[in-house]
Amino acid sequence: MASARSTQTTLAFAAVTTLFFAWGFITSLVDPLVAAVKGIFTLTDFQAQASAFAFFFAYFVVSLPAAVLVSRLKAVPSILAALVTMIAGCLIMLAAANIANYWLVLLGLFVLASGITILQVAANPLAAALGNPKGSHFRLVLSQTFNSFGTFLGPLLGAHLFLKGVEVKEGTVVTPEIRAQALAGIDSAYFWICGLIAALAVFFYLSRRVVTEAAPPATGPQRGFWALFTDALTSKWALLGALAIFLYVGAEVAIGTQMALFLNSDAIWGHSDAAFGVPVLGYLMGSDGIPGVSLQEAGKAVAFYWGGAMVGRFLGSGLLTVVRADRLLALFTAIAAAMCLYVFVVGGVTAGFVALSIGLFNSIMFPVIFTLTLERSTASAEATSGLLCTAIVGGAVLPLLVGLISGAHGYAFALVVPAACYVALCVFAIAAGRAPVVRAEGEGASIH
Repeated sequence: MASARSTQTTLAFAAVTTLFFAWGFITSLVDPLVAAVKGIFTLTDFQAQASAFAFFFAYFVVSLPAAVLVSRLKAVPSILAALVTMIAGCLIMLAAANIANYWLVLLGLFVLASGITILQVAANPLAAALGNPKGSHFRLVLSQTFNSFGTFLGPLLGAHLFLKGVEVKEGTVVTPEIRAQALAGIDSAYFWICGLIAALAVFFYLSRRVVTEAAPPATGPQRGFWALFTDALTSKWALLGALAIFLYVGAEVAIGTQMALFLNSDAIWGHSDAAFGVPVLGYLMGSDGIPGVSLQEAGKAVAFYWGGAMVGRFLGSGLLTVVRADRLLALFTAIAAAMCLYVFVVGGVTAGFVALSIGLFNSIMFPVIFTLTLERSTASAEATSGLLCTAIVGGAVLPLLVGLISGAHGYAFALVVPAACYVALCVFAIAAGRAPVVRAEGEGASIH
C-alpha cells in the first residue's frame, strides 16, 4: 500500500512538473520579444520594456484572486482554468501579430501571464507538498529545474523566429520585409504554443485523478479575497518574503530582457567574435559570418543566461541536502551582486560572459525564498503564497526602471539596479537564518 502511494505521488509530481516547464518556456519568450518589438515598432528601451511590464503586471492583479480561486476550486480545476486562460492569451497574440498592433501585443501578454499566475499559485505549493515534508525545498528546486529548461529553450526559438535581420542600433532601419518576417515569426511561435498548451490541458485533465489523490487533504476554511489579503498582511515574514520576491524577479527579468540588447551593444560584443570561440555557446549562436554579434545572435546567447539557472538548480538541488537553505541563498545573492558590479565597473567583452553567468546564481533564489518564507510566515499558506506571487510584479516595475537608466547611461550602467537588489536579498537570507521557524519544512505548504 505504501509503495503504491509512493508511486502515485511520484506520478503526480511528474505531472505538476510539466507545468513548470511550460510556463518557463513561455515566460522566457518575453526576452527576445522585447528586442523584437523595439525594432518592429521603433520603440525606446523604456517603451520596449512595456512588454515585460504587461506580462508581469498580471501577477500583481491576479495573484490574490488566484489564491481565492485555488482555495475554492482546489488545485486541479484551477490549473485547468489557468491553461484555458493561457490559450486565450495566445489567440490574442496571434491577432496582434497579424494586424501589427503593439497595444494588442501588450494585452495578449497580460492575459497569457494571468493564466501563468494562476498556474504558479496552484503549482508551487503543490509541488512542495507532494511527498515527505522534509523534502519540500528539494522538490520545489527540482521542479524549478525543469522550469529553467523551458526558459533555456524559449530564447533560442524566440531569437530564431523574432530577430532575423532585426537591428536596433542607432542609424539602422528595419525594412518592411524584415518587419513582416518578424511579425510572422511571432505569429508562428504563439500558434504552436497555443497548440502545446491545449495538449498540456488534455494531458493534465487525464492526470487529474492521480494528482488529486496524491495531494494532501485540504485543511482550514475557504476564505475570500479580503480575508486572504488581510491575513497575509499580519505576518512580518510574509511581507519580507514578498519584498524579496519583488526584488529577485525584478532583477532577474531586468537582466534577461535587456541581455540581447546589452550583448549586441558595441561596448560589449557588437564588434567582437570572442563568443563564437566558446564551445556550445558559439555553435548555438550560429555566426552569420559578419564580424561582431548581431541582435539575433545575441538573442540566442540569452538562452545561456537561463541555461545557467537550469544548471544551478540541478546543482542546488544537491547542495540543499547538505547546506542550509538560508546560507546558500546568502552566498548566491552575494556572488550575483559582485557579478553585476563587475559588469558596471569593468565592462568590455569579458562583461558579456560574466553577465550571462549571473543566471547560474539566480537559480535557487525563487524556490528558496518561497519556502523560507512559508516556514516563517504566521499567515496561512494560501495567503502567504498569494502575496508572494503578487510580488512577482517586480518583474514589471524594475525592468522599466532599468530601461530608463539604460536609455540614458547605457546597458552596463543599468546593472547597478540588479546589484542593489541582490545585496538586499543577501540581507534577507541572513535575517531568515536567524528567525524562528513557525512551521516545519513543507508543512502546510499546499494549496489544492
